[in-house]
Amino acid sequence: MSVPSDAPRVSSWLVGSSLAQRIASVALFIVVWQVTADALHSRLLPSATAVLIALVHMCADGSLPLNLGITLARVVAAFVVAMVVGTAIGIVMGRSRTLDVLFDSWLVLLLNLPALVIIVLAYVWFGLTEAAAIGAVAVNKIPAVAVTLREGARALERNYADMAQSFRIGRWRTLRHVIMPQLYPYIFAAARSGLALVWKIVLIVELLGMSNGVGFEIQLYFQQFDVTRILAYTIAFVAVIQLIEWAIFQPLERRAARWRP
Repeated sequence: MSVPSDAPRVSSWLVGSSLAQRIASVALFIVVWQVTADALHSRLLPSATAVLIALVHMCADGSLPLNLGITLARVVAAFVVAMVVGTAIGIVMGRSRTLDVLFDSWLVLLLNLPALVIIVLAYVWFGLTEAAAIGAVAVNKIPAVAVTLREGARALERNYADMAQSFRIGRWRTLRHVIMPQLYPYIFAAARSGLALVWKIVLIVELLGMSNGVGFEIQLYFQQFDVTRILAYTIAFVAVIQLIEWAIFQPLERRAARWRP
């Protein structure tokens, strides 16, 4: 007779323990922030409660949700373009020695080109438009995605491809069932680093040439030395990005890696 496994119970306990530790870490950070702000009593470091009150007021008047939504739309658009284009380039370069040698110097150039230069040139050449802003952000991220996926394409297990060819399962099914599962760790690594980089560059793009969005609002409050509202926007945006990580990236990564032992 088989003995019931305690694995689900242990897994549930670990998840609960991890969540409790995360909550405790955030609570500790807030307490340290509040105590430090109260001790310094400086306008340059508002307390956590003051920032929370400002956050509530900006949500109530609709300014924060509006600008946050605009910035997130730009982030998503630039992120999708960078991931699709960068992934395609990386896989092609990783599977073709000729193309890799031919375009490697291009990747090195784009990787080392300052983001500010690309943004300024995009605005000069194409104007202060949404397409120029999103394109500038995507161009900044595409080389990093391509480099990561190129390494993944180089590391593909040749035996799996040979087996797929022997069974004649077709190129599409080979890509879907043989190649992509091996590339998922590289894709998620590029996606995580990409999201962290894209939203930071989007703020710079908005600060330099847009008339709305979180970056524009931060610039506005910087001119007024309103640190409270700057921190309120920062916390709101970071919270949304963290929610995307927990609610989207982590479940997708677990689902994509379920075939592994």
